[in-house]
Amino acid sequence: MGAVERVFLECERARADGDLIQRVSASDKEYHFQNWVGERIEACRLAYDEPGRNTYPDFRLVNHPEGYEVKGLEFPGREADYDSNSQVPTGSHNGREVFYVFGRYPKAERGVDEYPVVDLVICHGSFLNADTGYVHKNKSFRGFGSYGDILVRDRKMYVVPTPFALAAGTAGLATLIAPADYQVQSSELVQVGELNRVEVDEVLVSYEFHMQTNEMVTHKEPNPNAGTVHQFRAYRSRGAGDTKTVTLKEPRS
Repeated sequence: MGAVERVFLECERARADGDLIQRVSASDKEYHFQNWVGERIEACRLAYDEPGRNTYPDFRLVNHPEGYEVKGLEFPGREADYDSNSQVPTGSHNGREVFYVFGRYPKAERGVDEYPVVDLVICHGSFLNADTGYVHKNKSFRGFGSYGDILVRDRKMYVVPTPFALAAGTAGLATLIAPADYQVQSSELVQVGELNRVEVDEVLVSYEFHMQTNEMVTHKEPNPNAGTVHQFRAYRSRGAGDTKTVTLKEPRS
């Protein structure tokens, strides 16, 4: 059985059995769900490099060419997109297949230190972005300000749609979304949908920012892969919502 299948099935088991997220602190919400996912990977007896604040993806498996980037979302709350600080989502990074683990959980309440996983989606990074060639770099230049000695840092923040916004039929359940050519090995996984994402006609190649008017101008070029269809399949654990279909939502304008 593939590593991602083992991780997904263990996440679904833990969610169904009520294995709760443990609150780390009132101020640090970043690692609540990440720790929960780490426990699931350990339960699968999969070795991984220790995650850190600036590592990508969060969990990099040692004996399998896979990695897992974890995104926890408070529910109800912001769930249509998430901030990706200086890292564009990708399905391949440094020789590893990258899967994203999205989990929704209730909003934190005073005095409550543990809470359930409402639903989760594990999706291949290419479902979020098919391009693997772009490499993000933080750039800077000096010369701004009255005395010309202020440094301007171009540290980009990418705002990416979540699978909950991209795919209907994911609420309240656990869903695995993998490329169509991925060969599922577990008999416990049942296909519940086919999702096709189509590349746009034009791609953004650069932008300008006017320091006095605060206006931004974008520049696009024809996409050499325009019209290319990237096919994905959605899966669920047998008997755990496997009669509910997952479909692609209409693109946001």
